[in-house]
Amino acid sequence: MAVTQPLQDVKVLDLSRFIAGPHCAALLADMGADVIKVERPGGEDSRRTAPFYRGQAVYTLAFNRNKRAVTLDTRSREGKAILRRLVEWSDVVVENYRPGTMERMGFGFAELQRINPRVILTSISGMGQTGPDHDAAMFDSVAQAKSGLMARNGPSPDEPELVGTYIGDYLTAVYGALGTMFALYARERTGAGQQVDVALLDSLFGSLGTFALQQVLLGQPLIRDGNRDLHAAPGNMFAARDGKVYVHAGTDPLFARFARILGRPELVDDPRFRSTADRMAHIEEAEALVAAWVAQRDAVAVERELSEGGIPCSRVLDMADAVSHPQLRAREMLVTVAHPELGEVVVPGIPVKLSATPGSVRMAPPAVGQHNRDVYCGLLGLSDEEFDNLRRDAVI
Repeated sequence: MAVTQPLQDVKVLDLSRFIAGPHCAALLADMGADVIKVERPGGEDSRRTAPFYRGQAVYTLAFNRNKRAVTLDTRSREGKAILRRLVEWSDVVVENYRPGTMERMGFGFAELQRINPRVILTSISGMGQTGPDHDAAMFDSVAQAKSGLMARNGPSPDEPELVGTYIGDYLTAVYGALGTMFALYARERTGAGQQVDVALLDSLFGSLGTFALQQVLLGQPLIRDGNRDLHAAPGNMFAARDGKVYVHAGTDPLFARFARILGRPELVDDPRFRSTADRMAHIEEAEALVAAWVAQRDAVAVERELSEGGIPCSRVLDMADAVSHPQLRAREMLVTVAHPELGEVVVPGIPVKLSATPGSVRMAPPAVGQHNRDVYCGLLGLSDEEFDNLRRDAVI
């Protein structure tokens, strides 16, 4: 029996730009959904955003695998008519405009329901579709500041720091894909579509886990203490002779293993180190044991010896080391595909591994308007003359 993909019959219209929306749509495409990416003539702004690889924006390469791409002026009368037909075709529409933009375009959720009652609108925004600040401008960095995440992150109590990646965009993309799956499942029972509303602010605030409840229930403010684990010791970054390693020996079983590796099993009976609470009360002394041991060794040797002893440990890898790590390579987190302009190109792999119906990277990120004729003539049935007129009038 041929292997099928879980979303191979799902049709997705991707109206989004930059990271969160395109990544959400790519996650659906990875699992077999037919995703048509709609860009304005000339391509979305991210195609002109550095960095570039042989003239192609890395943004586009990172977030648009497995999609077909068309261009369309959605502000023109002809463009709106074509967009309506694409909505009729769609199971899902993904957008990440500021709230209210889809309504001003004439394609708010109520109108989409009139066009196609089964359609699911996945709306990704900075602050959400409701609330007093719902239409505020928002970027990932601002969402980190507003959510409390930035206040948690940083090297010291006086230095809040951004997380070193667009974590809000990525997390919201995952929630957007998850919400879309919920809505598709619900539609199997009800026959009706619905709107999925996910926001960067909500996603980041939700990722803080216990911290919000500690504040609300216990009145405990966030603690910012660099790379230390908040609840167990020792768990921190330590300096080896030739690099940094992260070591976590904070639970009672892990500390006992570390004490044996250290050649000092008696430490488990030391009143300062007998329990997690004891070690947290004497955190400087617990960390000093690890720091002195690590400082005498190369980072590779530390990682090998502790890992073999069952203690979570890793060298702090730079990107050059991370992208060549054998575990990530074995998990196919980077894959090579044929690109229409670049030849073979490396793109991100798929984090979710399914045993029976796995996803796949089938197509490279498309060039601007690469599938215009395929979609407009092949899918919508436009004649060659109609297609040429749309191109002449800059509608596509």
